Order: sequence, then C-alpha cells, then structure tokens
Amino acid sequence: MSEIGKIHYLPERIKGLSELALNLWWRWDRDARKLLRSVDPPMWSATRHNPVAMLRAVEPSRLAQLARDPDFVAAYDQVMEDFRATAAGEGTWFREAYPDLSSARPVAYFCAEFGLHNSIPIYSGGLGVLAGDHCKAASDLGVPFIGVGLLYSRGYFDQKVNLDGWQENSDEVFDHRIMPLVRLAGPDGSYRITTLETSGRPVGIGAWRLDAGSVRLYLLDTDLPENHPEDRQLTYTLYGGGEEYRLKQEWILGVGGVRVLRALGVEPGAWHANEGHAAFMMVERLREELAAGTEWDEGVSRVRARTVFTTHTPVPAGHDIFSPDLVRSVTDGYHATMGVDEATFMKLGRHPGMDDGRFHMTASAIRLASHVNGVSKRHGEVTQELWKSMWPAREVTRVPIGSVTNGVHLGSWMSHHFMEILDDLWGPDWERTLRDEDEWEAFREVDDRRIWEKHRHLKKLLLRFCTEQARQRWKTLWKEAAHLVGAGTLLSSEPLTIGFARRFATYKRGALLLSDPDRLERLLTDLRRPVQLVFAGKAHPADDHGKRVLQQVYQATRDSRFEGRIAFVEDYDLHVAHRLVQGVDLWLNLPRVPKEASGTSGMKAALNCVPQLSTVDGWWAEGFTGGNGWAIPLSEGSPEEVDSHDLQALYELLEREVVPEYYDVDQDGLPRKWIRRMKESMVVAGRFFTTGRMVREYTTRYYASALQGRAEHDDRPVFADPVFLDQGATLATTGSES
Repeated sequence: MSEIGKIHYLPERIKGLSELALNLWWRWDRDARKLLRSVDPPMWSATRHNPVAMLRAVEPSRLAQLARDPDFVAAYDQVMEDFRATAAGEGTWFREAYPDLSSARPVAYFCAEFGLHNSIPIYSGGLGVLAGDHCKAASDLGVPFIGVGLLYSRGYFDQKVNLDGWQENSDEVFDHRIMPLVRLAGPDGSYRITTLETSGRPVGIGAWRLDAGSVRLYLLDTDLPENHPEDRQLTYTLYGGGEEYRLKQEWILGVGGVRVLRALGVEPGAWHANEGHAAFMMVERLREELAAGTEWDEGVSRVRARTVFTTHTPVPAGHDIFSPDLVRSVTDGYHATMGVDEATFMKLGRHPGMDDGRFHMTASAIRLASHVNGVSKRHGEVTQELWKSMWPAREVTRVPIGSVTNGVHLGSWMSHHFMEILDDLWGPDWERTLRDEDEWEAFREVDDRRIWEKHRHLKKLLLRFCTEQARQRWKTLWKEAAHLVGAGTLLSSEPLTIGFARRFATYKRGALLLSDPDRLERLLTDLRRPVQLVFAGKAHPADDHGKRVLQQVYQATRDSRFEGRIAFVEDYDLHVAHRLVQGVDLWLNLPRVPKEASGTSGMKAALNCVPQLSTVDGWWAEGFTGGNGWAIPLSEGSPEEVDSHDLQALYELLEREVVPEYYDVDQDGLPRKWIRRMKESMVVAGRFFTTGRMVREYTTRYYASALQGRAEHDDRPVFADPVFLDQGATLATTGSES
C-alpha cells in the first residue's frame, strides 16, 4: 500500500491528514484545500499542490506544532467531518431522487485515461479530464460509481520544445510514494490480481486504488516481476507505441478490467464505456454469459441492457480499427473461450461500410450497448449520420443514438475568487446544494468593479505563473535566452490577453490566427489597444502534422515583429490549464466544423467569467447566446476555402468588435460591456455546462435504466447489419429491423 503512513510522525490528533491526502476530494473542497495548504505553504507550492508529497517533506516539528494549534485543530475537525459525510454519501441527490436504487450496485465507468489531478498524470487531454470531472460529480451527487482505467507508470509524455520549435517527448518514471495510490493485493496475497492471455503468453495484471470522494478508481498495471519484459511495458505510456501496443492496452483495459473487478469482489450493476477504447469490456461480459450457459441472443441482450456507451469522435478516421491478423494475435484464441468460431468473434467489430474485415472498436461497442450517446447536441446529430449504416432501414433522425452534452466540474475549475462572490449570493455551503438554473441570474447583479478586480487579480497570477514556469525551466532545461521570451516573460497585465490551449491536432487549427502575419502584427502591437496571445498544448507523439502546427506557433513567439506578445507555455497539464482558463481575457477555439465533439475548455473558461470566440461547433453550437462571446459564421467549401473564410471572419471580429469592446472603458475605468459579457459567460456555463447537470442527465436517462437492466431500445435487433445475415456465420440474430 501507499507509504504515506511511514513518512514522518503524524500526531494522533491529526493523523487523519494521511487519509485526507489519499483521497482527491480535497481537490474540490475549498476548506480541505485551505487546511492542507496551511500545513506548509511554501512546500505546498513547491510540490504543485500535492499533499502526499508535501507530507513526506514537511518537518515533524511542524506537524507537532499544528497538532497543538487550536485554530488548525478546529479547522481539521470540520474538514474531517465533511470528508466522512462525503465518503458515506449522506444527503445526496441520488438518494433523494432514486431511493429504491440507493443500495444499488455501482456503475462501472471504463476509460483509457483519467485526469483528476496533475499529481496523477495518466491523461492526455479532454477525454481524460472529462472522465475525471465525471467521477467528481458522481461523488458530489452520490451516484454509486467506480472507475476503471490503466496506471501509466510513465504517463503521457513530458513535453520539451527545442529551439526550432519541434516538440520533443520524454518519459518520466513516477514515484508512487508521492501519489495518492494504494496498491491492491489479489486473493493469494500477491500483487497479481488476475491474468489474461495475449500473444501466446499469460499476462498478470495488478491494480491500484485511487479515491475521489465516494468514488473509487481501479487502475490496472502489468509492470509485475513475473511478467515477460515486453508485457511489463504495456502500461508504461498512454497512447504510446504502435497499433499492437494500443490494442493490447485496450485488451487489458476491457477484458482485464472486468476480471480485476470480479477478483476483488466488485459487482457492478451497470457498465459505462467512455469511448471505443473500452469496448472489450462488453465482449468479456458476453463471454461470461456464454460460459454460464446463456444462449447467444439472451447473453447479448443482458449485456446490452446494462451498458452505456459514449462516443467522442465525430470523424471516421478517429476511431480505433485493427487488422484481423493483429486482433487474432492479441486475442490469442479468446473466441474459443466464448464458444464461438473466429468469424463470429471478428464480426462483433464489423463495420457495415467496410469490407476488409478489420475490427472496429466503436462498432462493437454500439452493437453491445443499449444506451448510446454523443457529447453535445450537434455531435449527437453528426454521430447519427456517421453510424446510420448500422441501421440501414431507418431515417437518420431515428437512429437510436442520443446526446448528453459534456460539462466541467465546477468545484475543480472555478476559481475560489469567484466562488467567494457566490458565497455572498447563496451562502457558504452552496457548492453542496444543487442550484436551480434560474438562481444563476442573480450573478448579473454583482457589482461590476468586484468582478473586474477579481479577474485582473487572476490575470496577474497567470502572468506570475508564466514567469515562474520560465524560471524553473531555465534552471533545469533551457540554455538559450530565446526560450525565456517565448515563455511569456515579456507579457504584461494591461493588454487584452487571448488564450488557446488544447491538443495540437490539425483540425483544431492552432496556427490559424498566425496565417496573416502582417495583420497579426498590427493587431498585437497597436500602441493604444495591444493584444497578447498565450498558447499551450501537446501534439500526439505520432502526429507530425500536429507537431508542425505547434512548431509554427512556437516560432511566432520568437519573432521580434510581435514584440514578445505571443507566449507558449510548455508541458501543458492540469496545473497549467487552471491558470490559463482563469487568467486570460478571451478564450479562442477554432475547430473545423463539425470535427469538435464538445470542447470543454471553453466551459472551464466561462466558469471564470472568460468569454469565448469560436466556430459554431461542439458545445458552442448550443452554448452561444450572442452575449457570452462571439461566433464565427458557418461556411462551406473546400478545407482551404473554409480556412480562408474563417480567418477573415476571425480578424474582423477581433478588430471590429472584440478589441474595441475590451478597451471601451467608462469614467470609472471599467469596460462595462465587456463585464456584462463576462457575467453572461458565467451564468450560461453555471446553468447548463457543469458535470453536475451532465451526471444527473446520464443518471435519469441511462444509469437508472441500466441499473435495473432495462434496455433503451428493445425493438432494435442485436445485429442490424445485413452483412451478418449474408455470411452464414455462427451467429444468432433476433427480430427484424423496424
């Protein structure tokens, strides 16, 4: 288990600090954060807000002093009381809304990545952060919920940008002693919880426990001494290696995840696969049904009735597809344990529009889930169109795929500076009580100066953070002074500051604004109304096109024409993201429509009174009101024509509306119109775009039915694809397409 209890002497009076540090609930409870910070403020900052690392480093004399401090002890007692109540799920929304399900078996949420805190860097971007926020909201609402993922012992990758602007990737082995993890033991007392076969040999799987409020995550690990050296590396890096490496990770996540839960005695009542990476979870449960003697049709129906599947990918190329030979090698005769032939097993992943026999992870997930959804209204419609071939006799609007628009976890992403304003509106416990949507209207009445001063303070914190980041990297990595300019050390707190931070995929068009350097120079260096740009983000290690976009951005940071008004913050993670979404003046999002499924970064910014300028895609298609930001009008044509149109529209909005409004101040020195837009951003995000709303929607629309084993679309055959019926496979089908 974790060694936190062996760190230093923890006085009996405050020994609960170790338990608190091992549960990420502290991350979104302000009183808990304040308590932990007060243990040793300099060490808290130095460890990047990691209480496990801090408690390993703090002096024993300091702990003894705190145990005698009546103010600290009183605060400690209150935090621990709240912590116990959260862990017990007392007085939660779920218990009140679903009293008959209050003792239900949990929803098991499978995802390839989880982003809960920067001290556990097992995420690459939006998918993982959403999964982390989903877990936190489930805890807040009291939904019986567990997470299943992989513990990547070397994370995604650490980003370093060389002097040419080319992203370099490096791995860093984690020190589990400073992570809030508890290692679990199997039935025989060893760290091997279960075993699965892949590529001709058994692979032992271990597991670690990570707690987030009342939600428990099980993170799988193959780095065990008894495993083959190649197999020990299977959980080293997130999305690392080639196709075989990725498929084996998904095999471990899905099949291994189910087996680990069984071995630990955890019996879920419903199952949620977050993206197609987790589709093998459904296949393994089908194998269990068949092994127990259930007929194929009935087994599939049972799996489907208790399964929710969420897809996040709006373009065909973004889905995982594997060759028959690779699937055959990795699954290693698994079909025989199901009692079916290989052709039948392979057809679980058959895409009706592809004739090459490849195994399509999303297709298999859709076939084995009754409850299927996209992650925004627009994405739901795009997904219906994308997967219509699975239901050839239906109109697009009748394809049984819905949508639940993503949200972000309010307690994790809203700055405590703005939370204090809401304390005055609703009382200090408002975060623990569901707010009616209309109550957010009261925020419009908050004094403009108070809003503006809070924001300017957060902006200064961002700039201070950029400087400190540059100082640390100068100390450890950088050798050229040009790095310092590109890191934002020349930025100041007065100019309009625009933020752009996300994965550097080409469709997100991170360098679009840089495409007209002369116009950009005029925009940034205007003597009376200057503008600054702050970029951050990583390109996938295998995405050279994305790396070239990042390179273009980085090289612009060193262009003297722009006077140091463009910055790139290296090694983007949750810690960096919090500073950016809270401190910039405007959030920029420029995906090619309709390739953005949701785009939650804009929601995070909006919860901090930061307006957004974006194309009308993802959440912005339903979140844009006209008063909370700006929208680039839709256009048609080739990608080049669309880019040209969007670039022109972007500059016109910036030059004619955004910049003038920001600098339009009254006699009190306040930009009143801009502040109204800031308030509208907060109101819209708070009312509609939090994970509190999102998880309630998942529960009422999907989880409650799945926990009771009720299928959402009972009229739908198990395999609507007519290709199945034409091949004479050993595969039963039920019903007929209506």
